[in-house]
Amino acid sequence: MHVILGLLGTIVTILWLLHRLAEMGIDLGGLNPFLWHRRRTWRKSHDADPIFKISSPLDATALLVTATAKADGDMSSEEKEAVLSLFENEFHLSKKESASLLTSSSHLLGKGDEIHNNLNKVLEPSLESFSIEQADSAIALLKKTAMVGGSASELQNELIARASSILIQNTGQKSKWE
Repeated sequence: MHVILGLLGTIVTILWLLHRLAEMGIDLGGLNPFLWHRRRTWRKSHDADPIFKISSPLDATALLVTATAKADGDMSSEEKEAVLSLFENEFHLSKKESASLLTSSSHLLGKGDEIHNNLNKVLEPSLESFSIEQADSAIALLKKTAMVGGSASELQNELIARASSILIQNTGQKSKWE
């Protein structure tokens, strides 16, 4: 009987200490490995760079076109007008939607370091959605964009070659930009 009383006293003491620690702001629930893994997975997906979450082929192509135009520095007004007209004609967007797409692509691109260093990771979420026609069209758009200011620069040619090699490997059954 004295063993059972001692065991119950120990359990009550431990529960009381845990309650007091929780009142002071120290929660031992954070030591749960399942909770830690769930929080870490959520944090990684939530805090990740949004450039790695682009799942639409249209948005990914718009980002690549903007990156090609900005490969040598800031976009000139001639390049901006050419990109806007490409968005209107190829993607069948209005002037306002084209301007919005260019603005969002420029914002996502930032300095362009992520797209130049991790092009595979940037295109990965949208790669399965690309059809063969869309991939060919995207490569053609990149080449048109590079030729706007004259001949394409070395950085633009490198970006186009890497994007082409990634996009050519993809196959799909969708029609062009629909």
